[in-house]
Amino acid sequence: MNLSKKAILVLEDGRTFRGESFGAEGEAFGEMVFNTSMTGYQEILTDTSYAGQLVCMTYPLIGNYGVNEEDTESHHPWVEGFAVREASRIASNWRSTETLDSYLKRYKIAGIEHIDTRALVRHIRSKGAMRAAISSADLDEKRLLEKVKSSPEMKNRELASVVTIRESFEYQADGAKKFHVVAYDFGVKTNSLREFSKFGCRLTIVPAETSAEEVLEMKPDGIFLSNGPGDPSSMKKVVAEIKKLTKKNVPMFGICLGHQILGQTFGGKTYKLKFGHRGGNQPIKDLTTGKIEIASHNHGFAVEAKSLPQEVEITHINLNDQTVAGLQHKTLPIFSVQYHPESAPGPHDSHYLFERFIELMDKTTKIV
Repeated sequence: MNLSKKAILVLEDGRTFRGESFGAEGEAFGEMVFNTSMTGYQEILTDTSYAGQLVCMTYPLIGNYGVNEEDTESHHPWVEGFAVREASRIASNWRSTETLDSYLKRYKIAGIEHIDTRALVRHIRSKGAMRAAISSADLDEKRLLEKVKSSPEMKNRELASVVTIRESFEYQADGAKKFHVVAYDFGVKTNSLREFSKFGCRLTIVPAETSAEEVLEMKPDGIFLSNGPGDPSSMKKVVAEIKKLTKKNVPMFGICLGHQILGQTFGGKTYKLKFGHRGGNQPIKDLTTGKIEIASHNHGFAVEAKSLPQEVEITHINLNDQTVAGLQHKTLPIFSVQYHPESAPGPHDSHYLFERFIELMDKTTKIV
């Protein structure tokens, strides 16, 4: 790591943090957000839901177990920039293939360390997530602030089309195939595919703007709406296609962005949270059972509870702020959650959601 190279982080409101560069040199722009996870930085870096964002880790030491090729959630990192208190100089783990620093350099992602990440997070919590820049190329805060103000805002920004695949592909079932699931790739994570595969699902992963007619031609037993980045209110074309699919009595399961899309499909509205939910320690209450689960979250938008119609039931709430964390249709085999059941911070608290989807497909298949 080149510890002598200076770097600067400038927020949209002018708040400035000076530190040292690690990872790639240069400039990075995006919405400044934070994640409270103690581990899992590689999964965070490669989570497509972070496209268009700079991520600050609240845990003070990041990178100590290095990076490997097995724990990625997509084929390359999607964060625009990375901010930490201290980037570990040592990568100590038998599975490690390179350091975090070299990994960020390889993918040209700018990082900054030796800043007061506690102060940065407190500022975001107080003022809200906002545009920002990390730079080791231009250390003039006034010039950088002007660049930040000319960068795109997250509100009304559509990013699923940026991260989605261009052509459909298959992901085979682990063992005997029991169901065929069509998965909309709004930014799908690899571990979601692995979880479905364990339940005997063969998956066809399709691009974000695949039409309802194309999906139905594949004769799916179920449809999965994945996580993804950006403002859900910008995805009107996708919502229109999903609306067609809801009329076909095919079981449907949505997570994160997929959850927000389903909320809109049934007439609900979404809104931007002040600083979002990002971390592996969010307490969720399942209103159908009364149980509490610890869940992994990564989202900056939520479904507005009072906007949902009577035929849609709220099934889960976030106990930190009472936001909608899950919903289901009262007569259709459709449900969704606002979090990542495949990430398993519990570690198995949210596993039942996959089982619930499998049961829906099993019942519907038997009826047909």
